[in-house]
Amino acid sequence: MSTLLFLYLCAIFYLRGSNYSGTAQAYLYLEVGGTLLSFCYAANALVRFRGTHDRTALILAFGFVLSGMIETVGYFSLNGLLHGNIASLAHIPLGWMVSRTLLAVLLLAALAVERFMPTSRQPSKEIAGVLFIVALAAYATSAAFLAAPAAPIPQALQIISRPWDLLPAALFLFAALSFRSRFRKEKTGGSLYDYSLFIVASLNVACHVAASFSRHLLDGPFFLAELSKTASYAVMLCGALLDQARLFDQVRTLAVSDPLTGLANYRRLISVMEAELDRSRRTQRPFSVVLFDMDGLKAINDQYGHLTGSRAIVRLGKVLRNHSRAIDTAARYGGDEFAIILPEAGKDIATRIVSRIRERLSAETESPAISASAGVAAFPEDGDTPEKLLSAADRALYRMKHRGSSVQNLSRIAACL
Repeated sequence: MSTLLFLYLCAIFYLRGSNYSGTAQAYLYLEVGGTLLSFCYAANALVRFRGTHDRTALILAFGFVLSGMIETVGYFSLNGLLHGNIASLAHIPLGWMVSRTLLAVLLLAALAVERFMPTSRQPSKEIAGVLFIVALAAYATSAAFLAAPAAPIPQALQIISRPWDLLPAALFLFAALSFRSRFRKEKTGGSLYDYSLFIVASLNVACHVAASFSRHLLDGPFFLAELSKTASYAVMLCGALLDQARLFDQVRTLAVSDPLTGLANYRRLISVMEAELDRSRRTQRPFSVVLFDMDGLKAINDQYGHLTGSRAIVRLGKVLRNHSRAIDTAARYGGDEFAIILPEAGKDIATRIVSRIRERLSAETESPAISASAGVAAFPEDGDTPEKLLSAADRALYRMKHRGSSVQNLSRIAACL
């Protein structure tokens, strides 16, 4: 970090000492690009809020929309630059300062809300509350700049030509340190979204530090400041998109997995069976379905309690996951019932897999001991739909239960195949 800071300062002083000057068109393109990025992020943040009720995202969403609107209005002030009005080069556009300071204030407001009001008792009123915070911050920021008696003129002979740019720099620095402290305290190290907020705040610190060394609007340091600002918007959008992709993956995983055992749930089981049926019809290869039912779960619950019963279910699920093949799909069928889908496997392979699971259950030393009954059905002889295959496996399981058998007696399992 210190190396990057040193290189950035070197770039500022190099550009300040050079004759480099950006064009008004380039400045306009950066402003347009930054505004588009801010609107895109705002849309993404609103989607994030709908799914997570993340008030930081909601505050920043409205803040970026408002900032983008202010900068859009500020484009009209560039007409004089585009027509060669050199006199206006000495003055930074008021909209630029207002929008930048507003974002810094809203970052701090979001941090304050998360710290002092981590949960809301009335989530339905959060949007109204956030709108009030954004409106108040926008009014206070605009009033502060409009109340200035005159636009400050850069002091070209001073090292820091625009000292007023250090105010938003200080606000962004405080926000960056706060975000850094927040994700350092988290055991998981923070999300991509938190890291992106830290980087965005840091880039905006760099933006205003560079702007403070600018002698006029389009010189090298100010152009570097514009690049830093636009880069911060891009980082914000990319971080939000990547973190949203992570959240979507979590939701997808939760939608197809059992929360207790981590195995596939019934929805995922049926989906995999349908896919295997299609594949087996194309390849003319068999596949099998094994249903397991834990023996004596009610007795375990009555004697040891429901927590121990839940632990027994987790233990059986772990054995099924660890002692099936990599291509197999283990699922919790419901309650104390489980299923394994065995691609490219007939009943002989299913028997060997049941044997392996039997041996592992017998080797369990944790109390209470657990066992399970099993029933097998294979495509195509036992059915050609998920319902028929599961019914056939359930009938085989019922026959084993009726005979008083379990996984501890493999010969009886084979008799039910």
